[in-house]
Amino acid sequence: MGSISLRNAGLVASDALFSNLNFVIGAGDRVGLVAGNGRGKTTLLRAMAGQGELSTGELVRSRGLQVGYVEQDMPPASMGLTLYEMVLAALPEAERASESWRVDVVLDEFETPEALRHRPLSQLSGGWQRIALIAQCWVLQPDALLLDEPTNHLDLGKLFQLENWINQAARNIPVVIASHDRQFLDATTTRTLFLRPEVSPLFALPYSKARLALAELDEAAELKRERDLKEVSKLRKQAAKLTNIGINSGSDLLVVKSKYLRERAEKIESTVRSVHKDRSGEIRLGNSGAQARVMLAFDNVTVSNPVGEKLFVIDKLHVFQGDRLVVLGRNGAGKSQFMGLLHRTINGQETPGIRVSPQIVPGYIDQAMSFLPDRISLLDYITSRFDVGDQRSMSLLAAAGFAPERQDRPIGTLSLGQRARLGLLALRLQAPNFYLLDEPTNHVDIAGQEQLEAEILSHGASCVLVSHDRSFVRGLGERFLLIDKCKLVEVETPELFFSSMAQETTL
Repeated sequence: MGSISLRNAGLVASDALFSNLNFVIGAGDRVGLVAGNGRGKTTLLRAMAGQGELSTGELVRSRGLQVGYVEQDMPPASMGLTLYEMVLAALPEAERASESWRVDVVLDEFETPEALRHRPLSQLSGGWQRIALIAQCWVLQPDALLLDEPTNHLDLGKLFQLENWINQAARNIPVVIASHDRQFLDATTTRTLFLRPEVSPLFALPYSKARLALAELDEAAELKRERDLKEVSKLRKQAAKLTNIGINSGSDLLVVKSKYLRERAEKIESTVRSVHKDRSGEIRLGNSGAQARVMLAFDNVTVSNPVGEKLFVIDKLHVFQGDRLVVLGRNGAGKSQFMGLLHRTINGQETPGIRVSPQIVPGYIDQAMSFLPDRISLLDYITSRFDVGDQRSMSLLAAAGFAPERQDRPIGTLSLGQRARLGLLALRLQAPNFYLLDEPTNHVDIAGQEQLEAEILSHGASCVLVSHDRSFVRGLGERFLLIDKCKLVEVETPELFFSSMAQETTL
């Protein structure tokens, strides 16, 4: 069995992302890697895979260890391949003819329909592209597995499959998972590493329990810091008093003692550390308000796919001001089609059976933040799209995590996490009173998810939400709509749906 060992490992970009990292990952370890966007998770995974370098320290892999690394994004060069061809291409060329059966075995593990196996990746959903990346890695039978945001774009069914697969097929090898999905980390990891610039705490606990332990550690550190600073202040006051007395009395002994107290204060002060605060950029929303009680009303509405095929029917439904509705359903049931229909209708499209309050001011984001233009800069986008002025735009972008020197970069150069934060800033500046959120937490780090949830709750904003993130759904949802047997029905909680999806998973 192999292992990966880090000794005094560190990474410095414009500032230190982490330092003095010391830990060993061995057989059966499943480590959750947690940090904000841009705080070094991907770089660390790439270094562990042998595809990048750290700034300091050393990283040692067992001799002959074959590391499987699943990146966040599908390489553009692979998009023209079929799913089957992409996985096959991972095998050494000389073995592809004789070992092609291994591709079928792996695709069977992930319950890949035969029709999808020979379809170009460019025609597949983001979820199936993600499965293709994992299958391409697994077909080589790696000795260790590194997964970078593996749940992005997965529907709930595939997410449960991936959980079971990690806990069964990959249970005996070292696994490191960088993820913002709190429930997924709880289900798949046994250790949690919080990447921080100075000290990166590692707990032999899954995420939620580790988060509580981290909070206790931070609280104890803050109390110690306060005690130390009080002691420093006390010593400096004593030293100043003794200095004055010593000078006035001509006592060299008091002057020496005063110097000793100052040195002691400096020594304590040099060890005092600030308690770590997540610096992923703020997420803020609002609620411009409305007087209407009923925001949307549905009466015998049919939701169809782009080619006109019926997906489901809504008999009667009222959405009231302040409602927080979560739309549940299997992949392909029509959740995103429903969100798109709502968006078009609220923006003026005539849709039989849907009545829209004229007081609605909509704010809409889709999974890909597709409304963001790629070619203009962040600053130009905010100043041209919203009437807030240059200085205010720069301040807003900085607060969202974009330093001034980076605000002139084209939006197309942003990472997925940065695009998500820019999209959420744009959503805020629209000043809506009704939010349509289609997978809003894709690529948003945990701190950002919690801020987004808190903002919606604190402002009493009306919203319709689609999300595969169970923690987000449970924390935010108030009413739950399930697409089931071609009808949209209201259910009391999402738990029966979650349970049924988990029971159907047979990976």
